[in-house]
Amino acid sequence: MFAKKYKKSSGLVDKQKKYSIEEAFAVLDKMEKAKFDETVDVAIRLGVDPKQSDQMVRGAIPLPHGLGKTLRVIVFAKGDKEKEARDAGANEVGADDLVEKIKNGWMDFDKAIATPDLMGVVSKIGKILGPRGLMPNPKLGTVTFDVAKAVKEAKAGRVEFRVEKSGIIHAPIGKRSFGAAKLKDNFNVLLEAVIKAKPSSAKGTYLRSMAVSSTMSPGVRMNVSAIKV
Repeated sequence: MFAKKYKKSSGLVDKQKKYSIEEAFAVLDKMEKAKFDETVDVAIRLGVDPKQSDQMVRGAIPLPHGLGKTLRVIVFAKGDKEKEARDAGANEVGADDLVEKIKNGWMDFDKAIATPDLMGVVSKIGKILGPRGLMPNPKLGTVTFDVAKAVKEAKAGRVEFRVEKSGIIHAPIGKRSFGAAKLKDNFNVLLEAVIKAKPSSAKGTYLRSMAVSSTMSPGVRMNVSAIKV
């Protein structure tokens, strides 16, 4: 059944063509749908060398229509900031006690936020959080005293992006059920953030190629030449 649907969806894509952003999401919207609500992802190839520390591209941005799922967020905070985090909807808040809980194997969360004064405590579990991409980072807005804002943005649908060794950024931008218009809105916000994050040391063409796909669909290539960097 999957092969049949995939073949039918592939027939909608002209492999020789690079579609405008609007066309690409319109084509994706017409494709066969799976029995579950598929995640829609984008791949953006950049003209950077990630091996060079001054050419690393990373960041985080709240998307206007979220990501289509509710994230479980924990916060490392004390005192007033602990209350602020709980009031904002954090699933778990603590300090040394939360560190011990994670040391003992508890990992029932999707995002971790910390106030700057507690990063010394959080560093004790850096080897646990780091490999999973869960270590709080000031560049991603997850090390901050404004914990209420950070929690609300994470819950609403804040997407993090980071260029891989291959020079490609892979990032989710929502669900198939969002429809073409909302997915396009989310993509444009992400793309703007990626363009703003262009390193000053990057030479030549910055946006090399882009494609959008869902969990079970073929990719649709987009025309980057019309986009101003």
